[in-house]
Amino acid sequence: MNKKKVSLKDIAEKAQVSTALVSYVLNGKEKESRVGHEIAQKIKQIARELNYEPNYLAKSLRSGKTQTIGLIIADISNPFFANIARIVEDEAKKYGYTVIIGSSDEKAEKSWDLINVLLNRQVDGFIIVSSENSEEQIQYLLDKHVAVVLLDRHFPNLPTDFVSLDSYKAAFDAGTHLVQQGYRHIGLVAYKSALFHMQERIRGYREALETNQIPFQPEWLKEVEFTAVEQEIKTGIDQMLGAEFAVDALIFATYRLAIAGLKYINSLGIRVPDDLAIVSFGQAEAFDLYYCPITYVHQPMEELGKTAVEILIHRLKEPYAETRQIQMKAVLMVRDSSRPKHTSS
Repeated sequence: MNKKKVSLKDIAEKAQVSTALVSYVLNGKEKESRVGHEIAQKIKQIARELNYEPNYLAKSLRSGKTQTIGLIIADISNPFFANIARIVEDEAKKYGYTVIIGSSDEKAEKSWDLINVLLNRQVDGFIIVSSENSEEQIQYLLDKHVAVVLLDRHFPNLPTDFVSLDSYKAAFDAGTHLVQQGYRHIGLVAYKSALFHMQERIRGYREALETNQIPFQPEWLKEVEFTAVEQEIKTGIDQMLGAEFAVDALIFATYRLAIAGLKYINSLGIRVPDDLAIVSFGQAEAFDLYYCPITYVHQPMEELGKTAVEILIHRLKEPYAETRQIQMKAVLMVRDSSRPKHTSS
């Protein structure tokens, strides 16, 4: 025999309050309705005791909303994106939203498949870490008047809401730091990508050299394919170390590139920073566990994720509000891997 489904009325009777008040509290509107804290907690406790389950289907039919957000990230195996996903999920929950997560694996075709699946699931809006060649997909969502916020990466020619890192300034600061530490032959390992944030990291690196009167050498810049990181990093590092002006410092444009590069550097018996100084984008425990703690560009993950959710929620409430485009500043966390040249501890 099926148990009777618990209703708002059942909770109201037990709490000795009105059904409307219960509805306000369980829909997260107690602040709007000026419900006392004790009453709100009592209602929530009774709902838990009675195993109350909201009827999301009925709610979505009434409101035209599903209270779900589609989150598409670039690579779930990357700790940066995995952490961002958790932050977005936790923040969305505070607004009463459930997040459905998909990883595009940096492939535009997979991103498109995920968008279609999530549209069919009738998500209320999207937060997207764009893959390369996915500009038309974002334009499609804009044309369909679907709420979308771009996270970490954006397309400068599209009038979208976005929150990202100021990649140019972060790379410029990383390069300048190495110059100030006494390094003069500074290389950069980046992805071979037309995505704006990657091009900005390359631009920031090159301008750091130029500003400090260091002539850029083409062999110092290595752009590797996302699908061939291990092999192309080995080839690139070999070329940079064997060049006429061999590098004495390296900047890695992403965490994944740094991990692959450090593995190869170790295999060559190169000592960090005595033989080669290192700075990387991204932060992870691996940088602390390495025998020489790695200097890194600290990206404000929590602020990025929370702000993306806040912007999307605002867009859902105010579809015609002014577009919000936010670039956040990174902080260079200086560690032993970039200590001044010709010194040792």
